[in-house]
Amino acid sequence: MSDVSIKSDRAPAGPGPAEQKGLSSTLVLALGTFAVGTDAFVVAGFLPSIAADLQVSVAAAGQASVTVFAAAYAVLSPVLATATARLPRRALLVTALVVLGLANLCSALAPNLPVLIISRILAAVGAAAYTPSAGAVSAALVRPELRARALAVVIGGLTVATALGVPLGNLASHWLGWRPALGIVAALCVLVAVGLRLIMPALPGNARVPLRTRLAVLRRPAVLAVLPLTILGMGACYTAYAYSVPALRSVHIPDSAHLLMLFLYGLGAVLGNIAAGYATDRWGSRPVLTLGYLAMTASLGLLAWLSANDASLETVVGLLVLMWGASSWCQTPPQQHRLIEVAPHEAPLVVSLNSSSIYLGIGLGTVLGGIALPSGMTAVYGLGAALALAALLFLQLTARTKAPAAD
Repeated sequence: MSDVSIKSDRAPAGPGPAEQKGLSSTLVLALGTFAVGTDAFVVAGFLPSIAADLQVSVAAAGQASVTVFAAAYAVLSPVLATATARLPRRALLVTALVVLGLANLCSALAPNLPVLIISRILAAVGAAAYTPSAGAVSAALVRPELRARALAVVIGGLTVATALGVPLGNLASHWLGWRPALGIVAALCVLVAVGLRLIMPALPGNARVPLRTRLAVLRRPAVLAVLPLTILGMGACYTAYAYSVPALRSVHIPDSAHLLMLFLYGLGAVLGNIAAGYATDRWGSRPVLTLGYLAMTASLGLLAWLSANDASLETVVGLLVLMWGASSWCQTPPQQHRLIEVAPHEAPLVVSLNSSSIYLGIGLGTVLGGIALPSGMTAVYGLGAALALAALLFLQLTARTKAPAAD
């Protein structure tokens, strides 16, 4: 997250005009994170259409659209946080959304795969500049007792995008085609940028913190025990999810029912994220993650079995997809909780690094899924289940790693 200074705790008790403007800005910031999340997840819903239009394989389209974006985001996030630290926050957020909108327009007009790849890297620049700053800015705009609520609203934009991005992409691709669908995402980014420019109050930039200082926390064994698990766990769920259309066809889900299945995944993602937050507070991170990886291994393993045995059980598949979504996105709250426990003085930084790890995992899963795709979706599902099991083993081996006493 960005290092935006939090305003004084001595805010007036009543919601004055400035406070109301801060709350309005938080809602618009959430629309921005929804736009960013939609851009990140919507592409998976029409990969076959992109592949057919650009005359490449589905695996190549997935790696160009999803992997390139995820890898660029992961690498650029800490770099851009350092490079843009001194910029006024409103100007930074508006510019980031405009860049994201232009990138989506370029993607929509891409005549070939190289242009699509370049446009996805440009989209990652906008997303990596926007998302870490939006949460910190939301906390700076409201009274202390409203900060957690403001953060939840902004992060809620990403959660909703996770739930709706691929289904909306699938629907838009079916009705309009993938190019107009990306054009709609571009328009949403620009509209939110205009809204932020009109509604959000000016906030100054911050002192520049060198990148080496930001990344020094990575030398701590306790942090290194957590972040690789995020990469491994997200890689497990995205091995098949990035190729959701052929994945659903392999278990005999008709195209007419794809939208329902994708919404079930999204519903599972939202429920899993919410339940994991409450459960982590009550029982701790390790039991929640253990249950999550067991559920992910079981759901992907059973989907692999259904694919291999040519079974057609639509209701069973729906339940497995719901469990797959819940287990995929139950990881974030307990992982963030673990990181804050082991590095409490660098909480914003380690949470930001966890976000980078999420996108690294998405990129890893997309690459591995693309490699396995020619062997059939049984192999892709099976690989995802194997990675989920590896994540479970990694958790058990590293869960007892503690932070040094200085923390």
